[in-house]
Amino acid sequence: VQLQASGGGLVQAGGSLRLSCAASGRTFSSYFMGWFRQAPGMERRLVARISWSGGSTYYADSVKGRFTISRDIPKNTVYLQMNSLKPEDTAVYYCAARRSTQVEYDWGQGTQVTVSS
Repeated sequence: VQLQASGGGLVQAGGSLRLSCAASGRTFSSYFMGWFRQAPGMERRLVARISWSGGSTYYADSVKGRFTISRDIPKNTVYLQMNSLKPEDTAVYYCAARRSTQVEYDWGQGTQVTVSS
């Protein structure tokens, strides 16, 4: 699995960013696609997850109502729309994928998101 994340950057608090993750190397119909983030000195945590086939979603409580995960099946791309960004959203964001029958994720490279106050 190859995962190419993009779209990070510097934004002021209250602003928006959209992250993209281009996926290749597999047929993803039985996969979950996720966005994780890792702030300095912190563990990597799941932010949002989507079922590739059915589109069901999960969000961490800290981003509910502000972030939206979606996928474009023909483009094999997963998005994370981030609105009402807060300084505490600052982190490296990682795209990841796992089969629905597995626990371990395959990882893409991270993209830095910095939210200034």
